[in-house]
Amino acid sequence: MNIDWNAFTPWPALAGGLLIGLAAAVLIRFAGRIAGISGIVGGLLRPVAGDRAWRLAFLGGLLVAPWVYALLAGPLTPHIDAGWGTLLAAGLLVGIGTRYGAGCTSGHGVCGLSRLSLRSAVATAVFMAAGFATVFVLRHLL
Repeated sequence: MNIDWNAFTPWPALAGGLLIGLAAAVLIRFAGRIAGISGIVGGLLRPVAGDRAWRLAFLGGLLVAPWVYALLAGPLTPHIDAGWGTLLAAGLLVGIGTRYGAGCTSGHGVCGLSRLSLRSAVATAVFMAAGFATVFVLRHLL
């Protein structure tokens, strides 16, 4: 295994992790809600009175943050080694997985683990194992 030291960016990664943790902590402290993206989006599909504004604000922040970063640090040039079909299949599988797992990686991995939830620990372990297995199969067996 080789590490791409040119792409190794510990400080921006640390800052991003701290911001994710801060956003999750603020949301649970002041709104009593878990920062699980699939749950936030799902709540918009079946709206409840008085429950829409915070969901839109949270999602708006997710959409605006990359633009703010680009203004401060310069534009990003992501490189994705997958075609549209692969990305579409992956998105659908992740969506199905969040329904079966009763949450997503942000809800279980960030918020659930910080609350010491056994269910979230199991879900996160399954997410990670599935990711490792997928990468292994796609990169080494196919």
